[in-house]
Amino acid sequence: MRNAHAYRHYRRDLATHARILRRDPTPAERKLWCEYLQHHPCKFCRQKPLGSYIADFYCAQKQLVIELEEDDVFTMQREPYARRRTEVLAFQRIQVLRFTNREVMLHFDAVCAQIEEATAPATLSMPG
Repeated sequence: MRNAHAYRHYRRDLATHARILRRDPTPAERKLWCEYLQHHPCKFCRQKPLGSYIADFYCAQKQLVIELEEDDVFTMQREPYARRRTEVLAFQRIQVLRFTNREVMLHFDAVCAQIEEATAPATLSMPG
């Protein structure tokens, strides 16, 4: 039996836009990909279409999206969009980690530590 969330609707019309985004990453996206995610034990994809959205980075194995936002993304106009996007992905059982470009550039080790924690194998606790 397949996982209920294993299949993700793929919109072909987003594929071209995703390809353009992969070709022209922001400095923070390039840094996170080249210095960390590209060689991560869990396979990540860049600019992955998921339903109506394009995720900056997506790990199917961990059902994890990593979003990098402009430093001022949480303005009155952008915050509802980001919140709705996270809700839609959470409904599909996809966890979203959100960082600003500034965080990636200035606190790279801390960002990587949060990603490492989110991708760590689940541990089973024995009843005591």
